[in-house]
Amino acid sequence: MKRRSFLTASLGAIAAGSCAWPRHAPVHTGVALAFGTTIQIALVHADEQVARTAIADALAAAQRVDHLMSIYRPGSQVYQLNRDGVLHQPDPHLLAVLAQARALSQLTRGAFDITVQPLWRAWNEALARGVLPAPAQRRQARARVDWRQVAFDARRVTLAPGMAITLNGLAQGYAADMALAAVQAHGVRHALLDTGEFVARGRKRAHQPWTLGVRDPRREQALAATLFINGCGVATSGDYASSFTPDHLHHHIFDPAAGDSPQELASVTVMAPTGMLADGLSTAFMVLGREKAALLAASLAGVDLLAIDKQGREWRSAGFAPQAA
Repeated sequence: MKRRSFLTASLGAIAAGSCAWPRHAPVHTGVALAFGTTIQIALVHADEQVARTAIADALAAAQRVDHLMSIYRPGSQVYQLNRDGVLHQPDPHLLAVLAQARALSQLTRGAFDITVQPLWRAWNEALARGVLPAPAQRRQARARVDWRQVAFDARRVTLAPGMAITLNGLAQGYAADMALAAVQAHGVRHALLDTGEFVARGRKRAHQPWTLGVRDPRREQALAATLFINGCGVATSGDYASSFTPDHLHHHIFDPAAGDSPQELASVTVMAPTGMLADGLSTAFMVLGREKAALLAASLAGVDLLAIDKQGREWRSAGFAPQAA
């Protein structure tokens, strides 16, 4: 899993200004490696020892999710499942993410589907040869995509022959949620957690919320929006993070029904009650397109979105103000 660098937060700047919120409760930060990149945590607490313990526990919680759900680590349960087609004694955390995946697949009528991994493999292998996959290769990969063929309970997880899953559309958000739970267990009320997706609670200073910048999908150094967040998760999916073609028409997000990338949107940013839900919905909304995504977001409590199409046009839901959330 590789971090999708669509959202930015100045954690170093937060630490530099820690005396402002308030003096007896400075900002503490920590970093670690997970999901193929650096994950970060900033929190506000008066007791430095408590803060340091909370940071260590939070980073460890996020790393456990990575070690459990990576498609690349031979020791991960997802790797073993994809290799063997069956996994005995699945970890409760894996079961929680699989349950969320199933719920999102049902909610979006299959627009969200963790079994798109065969499509990724087909496109990635073709890219290594400098070509696009032939129609027959696409059809063959598409035939192995069907979220309904993933069966799981507390004893085992099974896949149909030839299938494979990826939890890249949920695991980083779930890791942020688990890291948040870890810091809250130490009584920390103000924290920003960055695992590639974000969750935030409280504020970074007495009168200043945690602030995120949403990258413009076509200008790497420009921002499409600035968010002031508290009590929610934030995730962005875009066509530019891992493209198979320079025009971004073919990229790492797949429409399971088409066996190719969705063509309308360049990026979607979602705010939701949890990091995992924001993570999954950002992928699903890319596949659904603006109109269907907006209708679905309006039906879900606490969910807002910013959608930007390939021509640079923007649509924001009611809770997604022009410069702040």
